[in-house]
Amino acid sequence: MGMVLLILLLALLLFGLGFVVKALWWIAVVVLVIWVLGFLIRPATAGGRRGRWYRWYRW
Repeated sequence: MGMVLLILLLALLLFGLGFVVKALWWIAVVVLVIWVLGFLIRPATAGGRRGRWYRWYRW
């Protein structure tokens, strides 16, 4: 009986880990899309030029 409970507990643990990993993949995809949109849709600066990609990147 103990072996059956151990196997059921292991199956439940692996199912939970699979769900968490899949959820983290979807969160990563959403963050990537928002990040790419941030590059494509940047606001113009006061001089009419488009802003830099990064604040610390200097030309």
